[in-house]
Amino acid sequence: MPKDKYPHHEALNPFFAVVMEGLHGLVDGDHYFDTIADDAEFEFLYRFPGWPEKIHGRENLIAAYSGYGDNIKVHKGDNLAVHHDREQGVVVLEYQVHGTILRTGAAYDNRFVSIVTIRDRKIVRWRDYMDSLAAWQALGGN
Repeated sequence: MPKDKYPHHEALNPFFAVVMEGLHGLVDGDHYFDTIADDAEFEFLYRFPGWPEKIHGRENLIAAYSGYGDNIKVHKGDNLAVHHDREQGVVVLEYQVHGTILRTGAAYDNRFVSIVTIRDRKIVRWRDYMDSLAAWQALGGN
């Protein structure tokens, strides 16, 4: 995966890598953002201050992720499990990410389930679940 293509998003490279591993052979594009249809819908099924519940469109997702590296540096993505419904074009990814909260140096360890709908080898819909309590605690929430 090219590192230079999206330099403002390098803090997420391990996330991108684990997702691309899970989608290998199913989508076109060298980078996660390249696999997303221009009009894709993203739904985040957790409530986290400052993060939208829905994002419409590839460019808006890229913009939303641009500040991620100001707060969290992801070091590793792992524990990938892939479940693929070929008839419906749906892939369920289970994975974990591990990193550091930059402000405090606290560990950031989180678990995700992403339900990805693919049409014409592009992501058209993404529904995301995460352990929001783990994120909240790592970021110093009460």
